[in-house]
Amino acid sequence: MRVAITGGTGLIGRALAGELAAARHDAVVLSRRPGVVEGLPAGVSVRGWDTVDVDDLVPVLESVDAVVHLAGENIGARRWTQGQKNRIRQSRVRSTEALAEAFAACANRPGVLVQGSAVGYYGPHGDEAIAETTPPGSDFLSEVCRDWEAASASVETLGVRRVIARTGVVFAVDGGALPRILLPFRLFAGGPVGSGRQVLSWIHLQDQVRAMIYLVEDEGAEGAFNLTAPGAVSNRELARAIARVLKRPGFLPTPAIALRLLLGEMATLVLDGQRAVPARLLERGYEFRFPDVEPALRELLS
Repeated sequence: MRVAITGGTGLIGRALAGELAAARHDAVVLSRRPGVVEGLPAGVSVRGWDTVDVDDLVPVLESVDAVVHLAGENIGARRWTQGQKNRIRQSRVRSTEALAEAFAACANRPGVLVQGSAVGYYGPHGDEAIAETTPPGSDFLSEVCRDWEAASASVETLGVRRVIARTGVVFAVDGGALPRILLPFRLFAGGPVGSGRQVLSWIHLQDQVRAMIYLVEDEGAEGAFNLTAPGAVSNRELARAIARVLKRPGFLPTPAIALRLLLGEMATLVLDGQRAVPARLLERGYEFRFPDVEPALRELLS
């Protein structure tokens, strides 16, 4: 199998390319700056794509069996000014629109598209269990995810099987949110954030990439899937688990008002949450390597 990965130089894309290569599949990473990409596994090729040019993308799509679309601005990279919010939205929606146009222009198109999205689609939901049938929320991230997903819907009319991967917070040691979550604990200043009751839907990086490959290979899989571990945790439960694994204190709270002053609207990423359950993934037989948070942390930090 030959798989193209947009956003393939990011945390998930690199791990996915490595997993595909280890399974003797061909991975093609698409990058805006292919000449400077380093550190990819042996056998992974790199092609240039600026995320908007349709003509450059068509030959790549005609040479692969599947596409995993992960391109998009990092939502936690900087404070959400209006300009940054526009970049977050446009980087996802416009690249997906271009991808859909390229699919339509192909003479021989890939059979499956795994479209990236996020559990932010649902908006804050407290401790309510959220399956894939839950409608979208109404906040900024919900609207971004809704438009992001809708931008690729036209490929289904072409006979392409489309999977929507609504991902939670990906836990990894070399990127993403976890190193920032761990930092105060390493400094003996960790503890719950805000009320501590907000639920975090997380997933180990290994399960993230294995689940995406599983959905590429499962010919009956289509529509939305929550890519989250079954064992979602409250922020307070996560703090206790980190404290046990690192053997550090975990009782010093961070007031919500301090984060709202520091981060503005972006504070929703840590102060609000949802318990997104991987109902459809479990129904289709996927077996998680790391369903619970403490064993996942111990493996990552061993």
